Amino acid sequence: MTATAKVQAIYRYPVKGLSPEAMHSAPLAVGATVPGDRLYAIENGPSGFDAAEPRYRPKTHYLMLMRNERLAALKTSFEAASRTLAIRCDGHEAVRGDLGTTHGRDAIERFFADCCADELRGPPKLLHAPPFSFSDVARKVLSIINLASVAALEDAIGAPVDPLRFRANVYVTGWPAWSEFDLVDAEIAIGETARLKVVKRIVRCAATNVDPQTGVRDLAIPETLQRSYGHGDCGIYAEVIAAGEIASGDQGSVIRGQ
Repeated sequence: MTATAKVQAIYRYPVKGLSPEAMHSAPLAVGATVPGDRLYAIENGPSGFDAAEPRYRPKTHYLMLMRNERLAALKTSFEAASRTLAIRCDGHEAVRGDLGTTHGRDAIERFFADCCADELRGPPKLLHAPPFSFSDVARKVLSIINLASVAALEDAIGAPVDPLRFRANVYVTGWPAWSEFDLVDAEIAIGETARLKVVKRIVRCAATNVDPQTGVRDLAIPETLQRSYGHGDCGIYAEVIAAGEIASGDQGSVIRGQ
């Protein structure tokens, strides 16, 4: 049995917990994330992370939206070629730094030392160990959101739900609401050669309660999911099993049982 979907948007998050970056297309490699996704994280006190031997650590070791909602009010941009991160706060640029230099990293770290002073467990430190990705899960995956499920959640919660609350890599249309949960272990072919295998559902945390535009914690999404559907899930994780480029507008063909 097959089903089709359409890729509506692709995003990466250069710095964990900070602003998304829209991508028209993305080259996918086997066993890797979207290029440039979660390449950096801001350590919230000593985590034991070793850049020489990077290993997965729970997101609680880093500044992140689940606990640090003020991050959503920061508007950031990252220029990959120059490794420059710029952060805007209250409508003006607060800091800019080349993350490839000690001076640039120090500037960013000083900004977060001031911005998040009351939420820090120690000096903030910018972490980077390419190509390591500071994902919420140990597996190297893409996160996919079915926009029909977001629309159903809007009806359940009785308020608009910005899909960016879910900080996904790929947003799709064409699947019935919640049907993506039936795709665990299925394969999805996108574009000419890329193929993904769905590996698990995504359990949502309190980060989704934060408005990604204002930084205000204004909804109760995990609670609404539990009350309305008996689970706290929205979205799926998928691993890249065949390389290829995906782009907005691509069709996704789902092959069950393969």
